[in-house]
Amino acid sequence: MTLAIWITTIVLGLFFISVFTRDILKHRNALESVSWIKTSIIGFVVNFFDVLGIGAFAPQTAALKFTKQTEDRVLPGTLNVANTIPVLIQAIIFIRIVEVEPITLLTMLLSAMAGAVLGAGIVAKLPVRKIQLVMGIALLVTAFFMFSGQMQWIQGGGEAIGLTGIKLILAIVANFFLGALMTAGIGLYAPCMAVVYALGMSPLVAFPIMMGSCAFLMPPASAKFIKEGAYNRKASVAMAIPGAIAVLIAALIVKSLPLDTLRWVVMAVIIYTSFVMLRSAAMNR
Repeated sequence: MTLAIWITTIVLGLFFISVFTRDILKHRNALESVSWIKTSIIGFVVNFFDVLGIGAFAPQTAALKFTKQTEDRVLPGTLNVANTIPVLIQAIIFIRIVEVEPITLLTMLLSAMAGAVLGAGIVAKLPVRKIQLVMGIALLVTAFFMFSGQMQWIQGGGEAIGLTGIKLILAIVANFFLGALMTAGIGLYAPCMAVVYALGMSPLVAFPIMMGSCAFLMPPASAKFIKEGAYNRKASVAMAIPGAIAVLIAALIVKSLPLDTLRWVVMAVIIYTSFVMLRSAAMNR
């Protein structure tokens, strides 16, 4: 079954690349006025550290906001579309090298995908002020989970590589909501890792689960954003390609770095960006 999941991940990747490529070619003469260099650097850096546990969505939002590379209205769609290919590569690597009980892995991946399909259709049609409010709150939630991890407030963890009974049901329900929230810009990695820890699973198992969840949910969710035109096409292309390269370097070559100090810096930037978003929403009344 794990092999089937791995193959499905590849199929989802091919589906997304097809949808993404057709849309870019269709609008190639009307791409946004953003910097290829700035967005490429952002895509590489955030995806490099995403593999190592920093997360991509929140720092990417901060970087795009600071460099004024995209409108707030299309931020959720841009984040999802730009990171889909890098996340698929992460999942392909980690699902093969980390053992997870197949039923647990499959059901959590499918529930995240179902939540994302529901969430993307709603988020893609939200007005700019609501996007700013949602993104501002999403960044604060992300910062809270990062802070909780740094302070070791997230307790649990064990040796289990799978779940049964009520614990499996709780994991499925939790991942459904995390999949829906991810389309609004709340990164799935930190809260998914918290769920895995709390239910007594091995911390290592969190990696294929959270990466696989994103790999299953992001192609259909991103396809919805693409269909609605609710994303920055040029920024997404510019971040996706170097992001994919960064994932390969981080996952296969570097593997680990001392990241404690960087996490504190990222949290500070995330909180500041959250307040900028919320202030913009207040001014748009």
